[in-house]
Amino acid sequence: MKRWLLLWLSVWAPLLFAADEGLEAGMVNPGHVQKPAWFKESFLELREDLAEAEQAGKGVLLYFYQDGCPYCERLINVNFSQPQISAKTRSKFDLIAINMWGDREVTDLKGKRMSEKQFALGMKVQFTPTLLFLDGKGNVVLRINGYYPPHKFSAALDYASGDAQAGESFAAYLARLNPTPVSGTLHSEVGFMQPPYQLAIKGAKKPLLVLFEQKECPGCDEMHGEAFQRPEIRALLNRFDVALVDIWSEEMLQTNTGEQLTAKEWARRMNIQYTPSLVFFNTMGKEVFRTEAYLRPFHLQAALDYVSSGAYREQKEFQRFVQSRAEALREGGSEVELWK
Repeated sequence: MKRWLLLWLSVWAPLLFAADEGLEAGMVNPGHVQKPAWFKESFLELREDLAEAEQAGKGVLLYFYQDGCPYCERLINVNFSQPQISAKTRSKFDLIAINMWGDREVTDLKGKRMSEKQFALGMKVQFTPTLLFLDGKGNVVLRINGYYPPHKFSAALDYASGDAQAGESFAAYLARLNPTPVSGTLHSEVGFMQPPYQLAIKGAKKPLLVLFEQKECPGCDEMHGEAFQRPEIRALLNRFDVALVDIWSEEMLQTNTGEQLTAKEWARRMNIQYTPSLVFFNTMGKEVFRTEAYLRPFHLQAALDYVSSGAYREQKEFQRFVQSRAEALREGGSEVELWK
């Protein structure tokens, strides 16, 4: 009887416990957030990690996390989804993730071996995320206990990589730098389509422009606050049906192909890596062009013109279209300022 009970438990108990935790068999822990692929795959031999980073001219960034931590999720999904922050982090630090409750073996900078949770305890980790920025000698040059929004986190990266004045504290550095926070809001404009979106329209009167954005997005703030306020750009926007999609929203919508998805899932399927991303569809619902990088108003205006005029059908190279457009403007007596 006992042997039968043990066999029954070995087969069914994992599924029962998973059900209690709201999981299906094979799923990861509750609240697990997929970390970016560029995080360092470390054996947690920290002296070796430090030596490799120093050889590459970088520091080491230890990231203590736990599953189910909403602030860790924001760090991954908000901060590191912004290319300028992820690029800066990758160029200046080797980032190593450490589970504060984990059992993997860590060899610390003194050569002592212990579990992740013992190491976290020894480093007095009380909050997640906790981030320790180490210089080439293993000294902690900056410690962040908790979540910093993008503008402040970006400043922390610069400070920890040696941008501060000699002896300057991070608080003094931050006050001197005075980085501008993002608005934390989506900017729906007058004339934009209103959710819930029904985007599977064949034979529409106008092409469709989908703005993939997020609330924590300095580029989105700038685009709406500056570029979209210019009359010449507003006139071009009026040539489109415009939908504003929050890439983290769980709101349902109908995609251009007729699927019913959350905005978050559609953004993932569309491989949106940058905000704002502008994805253009023709009147039959087929994607014809997209922008996925920082654009000043001149190039944004060119992108809108490229699609709304139908030039993309004949001129397949956008940069050639931009050059021809700039030349035509100059010949017509207009001043062309690429950065204004």
